Amino acid sequence: MLILDSDHLSLLEWGGPESMRLRERLAEYPEKTVAVSIISYEEQMRGWMACIARARSISAQVVGYQRLRRHLDNYRSTLVVDFEENAAEHYRRLKETGVRIGAMDLKIAAVALSLNATLLSRNLVDFEKVPGLRVEDWTR
Repeated sequence: MLILDSDHLSLLEWGGPESMRLRERLAEYPEKTVAVSIISYEEQMRGWMACIARARSISAQVVGYQRLRRHLDNYRSTLVVDFEENAAEHYRRLKETGVRIGAMDLKIAAVALSLNATLLSRNLVDFEKVPGLRVEDWTR
């Protein structure tokens, strides 16, 4: 299984050369083997909600809500994996061993470890600190 980190998801939404490389690689895998975590959903939803809250005009809010809708549609067409008890146990162990990365990234790593999945992310600096985590950047 492959799990897309929030940064790879954003690339897919916004397009560009890195997005094309990522799409080409993902096309080689069955759809049911590519997933996102509920943690990434939380991260991105917080970002979109903050964007809408900061909008200075009703027109900017309209655009924000349109982008939020596109974001929701993307998630509805993607397998979303949960932060379940097995992932929570991985998270607890990683915290106890002192892995020093952000809490959300640590939860995403825990989900990937709990599913024996490969995490796709551009954030190799942080995720490579997680023992046993397979992480790759497919945008290069």
